[in-house]
Amino acid sequence: MHLLTLILGITLLPRAHTLNCYECVPGTSGACTDTAKECPLSGQLCGALRMTSYAGGSKVVDINSKSCALKAECIEASVNFGISKTKINTNCCNSNLCNVKPAPEASESAPNGKKCFQCKGQDCTATLNCEGTEDHCISTTMNIGSESMTIKGCASKLICLPETQQMSGIMGAKVNCCQGDYCNSASSTSAGLLLLVAPLVSVVVLS
Repeated sequence: MHLLTLILGITLLPRAHTLNCYECVPGTSGACTDTAKECPLSGQLCGALRMTSYAGGSKVVDINSKSCALKAECIEASVNFGISKTKINTNCCNSNLCNVKPAPEASESAPNGKKCFQCKGQDCTATLNCEGTEDHCISTTMNIGSESMTIKGCASKLICLPETQQMSGIMGAKVNCCQGDYCNSASSTSAGLLLLVAPLVSVVVLS
């Protein structure tokens, strides 16, 4: 009798509330199409993400995506190497299909007083003034072909979390973060291809 009551109770339990959200995963061209999707987890929000990268003051990448998101994934973050900067901005909402509009471009941010080393050519002793939510110093090493190159700068805490370090495995990238002014070392590194283009940190917040 108890077993029957348990089975009936489980069967008749109301289904946990989950949202329907738009999902939009950009392809290689950067374009994507909205499709409605039921979120797999209770408590997830609908989110829209925008990642914008700049080099030499010009916008070089502008990517939009949409999906279900955890509250912790609804953030604003950036990584700044001086020669290039990538900003991430998300908009989250809690009603069905509410993420119809793309997230706006992240706003301009002012220096926050923190200072890190950056690389200019082979010299990695230059000072970079961190901005906005950039509260960590970062040092990123990439292997391109047979060469190993390092770039340094400022990053938001989110960029440094293990689950969001999507650079690992891309061109042999290795990311090291630390807190404290100039904690990302002053050693010089070899210059190469990476220093001639806009280095992008591809951080996937919405999955």
